[in-house]
Amino acid sequence: MAKYSYKFKLKVVQEYLSGEGGLKFLCRKHDIPTIKNLQKWVSTYNKFGADGLLRKRIRKSYSFDFKLYVVELYLTTEISCQALALQVGIKDSSTVSRWVNDYRRAGPDALKDKRKGCPSQVKKPKDNTSINNNQSNLNTEYLKQLEEENLKLRIENAYLKELRRLRSKEIHQNKKRELYIASEENSN
Repeated sequence: MAKYSYKFKLKVVQEYLSGEGGLKFLCRKHDIPTIKNLQKWVSTYNKFGADGLLRKRIRKSYSFDFKLYVVELYLTTEISCQALALQVGIKDSSTVSRWVNDYRRAGPDALKDKRKGCPSQVKKPKDNTSINNNQSNLNTEYLKQLEEENLKLRIENAYLKELRRLRSKEIHQNKKRELYIASEENSN
């Protein structure tokens, strides 16, 4: 059983958002051991609404490419697992941290699906509705591909911006060093 019920989380988050108290006060009032729990609930509530506080009943599966993209995004940016999970639409940040840890331990192969059981031998009959479904599946797959490409481009853009910032910082530090050395030589 979960430690905190949906109703409890919703109540505490609504108290916080209505201004009845700050994070520390509400954590003490409701015996929540860390502020991070409440911060996580509030950010999840803000992103996904009340449904974000519900426990997951069905485990959602993600494609290998999506997992790899999320891990690479995490490793190339200075964003937290919680913020990244919310950004890409994952309710639980522990999913992202698990992917990152698996990737660090065993490389990209650790992110591949580990299918259990035997594959199904039953094939579905084809009819007109399946043709329409195939067309809509193709459209949704194309849309997913575009979204993944868009995300990859955003990551690349963020990486290049950070690289540019670090280079300008390095140039600035080198100029300071040169000025310091020049002032030392002039004082001697």
